[in-house]
Amino acid sequence: MNHWSDRVADIDSFKVMDLLKRAKELESQGHDVVNMCVGEPDFSTPEPISEAGARAIQAGHTQYTPAAGIPQLREAIAGFYQQRYGLDISPERVIVTAGASGALLMVFATLANPGQTFMMADPGYPCNPRFLRLVEARGQLVPTTADDNYQLTPELIEQNWQENTAGILLASPANPTGSVVSREQFELISQTVRGLGGHRVVDELYHGLTYGLDAPSVLEVDQDAFVLNSFSKYFGMTGWRLGWTVVPETAVGEIERLAQNLFISPPTISQHAALAAFEPDTITILEQRREAFRERRDLLVAGLRELNFEIPVTPEGAFYVYADASRLTDNAFDFCWDLLEQDKIAVTPGVDFGEYRANQFVRFSYTTGVEQIEKALDRLRKRLS
Repeated sequence: MNHWSDRVADIDSFKVMDLLKRAKELESQGHDVVNMCVGEPDFSTPEPISEAGARAIQAGHTQYTPAAGIPQLREAIAGFYQQRYGLDISPERVIVTAGASGALLMVFATLANPGQTFMMADPGYPCNPRFLRLVEARGQLVPTTADDNYQLTPELIEQNWQENTAGILLASPANPTGSVVSREQFELISQTVRGLGGHRVVDELYHGLTYGLDAPSVLEVDQDAFVLNSFSKYFGMTGWRLGWTVVPETAVGEIERLAQNLFISPPTISQHAALAAFEPDTITILEQRREAFRERRDLLVAGLRELNFEIPVTPEGAFYVYADASRLTDNAFDFCWDLLEQDKIAVTPGVDFGEYRANQFVRFSYTTGVEQIEKALDRLRKRLS
């Protein structure tokens, strides 16, 4: 008899991966599937980064590095904060990690005791509460709507704060809604949470992928916040599994000690490749891709609205549209599976991202090209006509 732990039993599957698995099965059978479910850019890693990775292998950079990352990369990330945000961040505060997931696990392990909660918006990234469960804490989901910009507000935080709340987790730009927290709102939220004695953790993974604005960093108003970021989204390095966290000076030793024990070090070749991510030629490529994502977003949002999906807030960042499908179905989960099986369109049901009104919503990812988006809209038109 197998005796698995309770924590494993408590962790549900990531439904987008279930859909992706089925989409791949259909493709292997010869079906033409438009994949709009996974949060992975269809662009390959920019050539300067890949070339730097190849040079790292040739130079023999294949052994462990310091647990917090190679000094050159920590300095480059700190320099990026100076260049992009005008922030003077000590490289010592930058901990390079095995993906942003590695950063989130260590930050939660540092800040949350068993039985405590971290407040977060519902809808939100579904894996966040799973990380808390691993450290015997839990996510405290707070329902949000378009009126709140799908974000926690100072009022919601005060109304929902509990004795065992350890802090809050924000995401800006957010998955699945694409909403962005303003500098002013960051300041108000930070003041509120500090007054309640809580920690502030902010997911900034989609920074660089905003349209018509640049997302502020929480560090502009709160140097004691914990920031999570990644080379996966804006920098196009999903498979390289590299991220970072910026932590207060007082937490550097704790996070580094966890990194030593949990991961030994971040991927060595990926770190040397990432040194090229901040070069001017690479940034030029990434900014061109940002414009391509903006074009895709505009096409998809307009098309879905014409088809009677409700999108009250145009997403300002990331590469998702969180659309209310309640005018079209009373069960978005079944609707998504029908779209995949019958119309060969892979999109993600809202139940993957929370509980509040979740079965009314569908997340569309515009990580695929204009031609594929137009194909998906045409298939939806035929289905809904």
